[in-house]
Amino acid sequence: MSTYEGKCHCGNTEWNAKLEKEQQGHILCHCDTCKELSGSTFTLNQIIPKSALKITKGEDKLGKYTYYGESGKGVHCYFCPNCTSHVYHHQEVMGDDTIVLRTGLLKKGIKEFTPAAEIFGKARLPWEKEVAETFETLPPS
Repeated sequence: MSTYEGKCHCGNTEWNAKLEKEQQGHILCHCDTCKELSGSTFTLNQIIPKSALKITKGEDKLGKYTYYGESGKGVHCYFCPNCTSHVYHHQEVMGDDTIVLRTGLLKKGIKEFTPAAEIFGKARLPWEKEVAETFETLPPS
């Protein structure tokens, strides 16, 4: 297990995440919501236990935005209210103790991690190449 530090763009929010070896990779999400929230073709993520994330600065000021995913259940997005960098999401469909961490904001993880999987491959843009095992939506539980 290794600890990775992350911060938002403006520095008002900081955190660390303890990741097991098998969690030290990016899960690329191609869903339409991630495209709209990030302004990009996919986001870099990892699914981790909520207890593995510790917000060290700005936790009491995190913004929260909720939308409803393909499952019909809530997806709660937690972000810095100043620069709007998304720290993590909690998808109700995954249970109370699981979150989706944005690995693209980890200081070392952004460069050290490689793609481990791709989710919502059905929404991948036609010109994007597959770079890891791809699931049409979410991987099987």
